[in-house]
Amino acid sequence: MRINRKILLGLLPGLLPLFVFVVADELWGTLIGLYVAIGFGFAELAFTYIKDRKFEKFILLDLGLLILLGSVSVLLKDEIFFKLKPALIELIFAAILGLSLYSPRNIILEMSKRFLKDMPLNPEAEKKFNRTLKGIFFLTILHIGLVVYSSYYMSKEAWAFISGILFYLVIGGYFGIDLILARLKKPSFENEEMLPVVDELGNVIGRAKRGDCHFNPSEKILHPVVHMHVLNPRGDIYLQHRALTKKVQPGKWDTAVGGHISYGEDLELSLRREAREEIGISDFVPRLVTKYIWETDVEKELVFMFVCQANGNLNVNPEEISEGRFWTRKEIRQNLGKGVFTSNFEKEFEMLGNLV
Repeated sequence: MRINRKILLGLLPGLLPLFVFVVADELWGTLIGLYVAIGFGFAELAFTYIKDRKFEKFILLDLGLLILLGSVSVLLKDEIFFKLKPALIELIFAAILGLSLYSPRNIILEMSKRFLKDMPLNPEAEKKFNRTLKGIFFLTILHIGLVVYSSYYMSKEAWAFISGILFYLVIGGYFGIDLILARLKKPSFENEEMLPVVDELGNVIGRAKRGDCHFNPSEKILHPVVHMHVLNPRGDIYLQHRALTKKVQPGKWDTAVGGHISYGEDLELSLRREAREEIGISDFVPRLVTKYIWETDVEKELVFMFVCQANGNLNVNPEEISEGRFWTRKEIRQNLGKGVFTSNFEKEFEMLGNLV
């Protein structure tokens, strides 16, 4: 929604002359309103030229339409034309929307680039914006039909309400409902765990909510996690089978221990907490093997990779893991690249071969 509002505000300068024409026409009549709006349009055109050393095409188009519609209004002096004027203006707006939505060129996004140089759109944001435009397009078509009907078959008071304030109420209601639905769909992070934000060396430079680290693919926040590979005396590697309820890579075999470091939490304390929660071990001596950055479509992690040798029984947490067992390295190699393991584990297995 924030991106949609910024883009629509960015388009506002090109639409202002038409808005000024409609308001001035109501206040002082068509002729004076036409002069005021055209004067405003030329002033805006001059301002943008002085600022950017080029004429804004969108303002030029809007100014041309204003002169054309205003001239026809003055020449015809027909009441029905005055009543149909809001529908004609909206029809032009709907045509621009339709071309943007259903042709190879998105005219509105192209015209908005000059106003949004500091805010590039990622594909997901562009998809959401187009969805919003589609809603406005169909609401505008519906409103055009209502204006035309009221011009011929309803009272002047009813026509004034439908052609004026009703349109803004409908569009405002649409954005309001869209905003409410977006907030209802967004997970609540009020009581959410805080994670440290780190640089590539692991230095803490801030903090962020867990959801912001995972639900913000357009601005991935680097945050630390711990992974630990548990080996038995023969060198076999213990793997956990991810529960089918997991959102990320459900049903795949993964590193024995893995989890986030909470804000203010010590690295080893975090590792021991995760090991106790996931596989039920506390009597172990971890060794830090390496650290590396792991980036996916939804997050960016600084992974601290440990190894340890198993001492005692391993008891998996059924809420986190469906099962767990030791795999020989030969078994693992035979199943690499077949969708059996998480992609993260396959990367770490290669690293283990060189380091352990």
